[in-house]
Amino acid sequence: MEPRNPTILVADDTPTNLELVDSVLGEDFELLIATNGQEALDLALAEGPLLILMDVMMPVMDGIEACRRIKADSRTQDIPILFLTALADTEALLRGFSAGGADYVSKPFHPEELRARVATHVALKQARDQERVLREQLEEALASIKQLSGLLPICATCKKIRDEQGAWNPLEVFISEHSEADFTHGICPDCAQAFRASNKRG
Repeated sequence: MEPRNPTILVADDTPTNLELVDSVLGEDFELLIATNGQEALDLALAEGPLLILMDVMMPVMDGIEACRRIKADSRTQDIPILFLTALADTEALLRGFSAGGADYVSKPFHPEELRARVATHVALKQARDQERVLREQLEEALASIKQLSGLLPICATCKKIRDEQGAWNPLEVFISEHSEADFTHGICPDCAQAFRASNKRG
């Protein structure tokens, strides 16, 4: 089974715009289609696309309100949204950026511009996602290291270790519970020599 292409949500109520976007991006991305802002919001929450292309003027809910709600939800707030709007509509662009939009693509579409802007924001999103994964892995590794850092109360006689609750545990039990280490058992040379010496005396 071939890997699935990244998913892009396209929200536009004009069929010719949707056809053009499909002709430019359809080979490289799985396209989800919404024809109004409410559908765009629902699909964003349900599918978590990599990127959203959002028309400003749509029925039911306009693109700016849909963007605002998408950015207000922790599940979708990191998805970049590119507005589809006329370049001369400066007011709409400003409202779109205030709502959380990352960029815009001017209409009528120029295929090269659409492809370039989408590629740029997809690469940025993937880089941020990878950085987040690496940061989480690092935090987990540091947390694991900290489990065995600091001063450990250890009995001078039996070598048991006192845990955070005050209970005394055998050394191997404590290490097993606070790390991913496994134990095998053997006899060190000093103990082996002492064992042989005790047997001779016996």
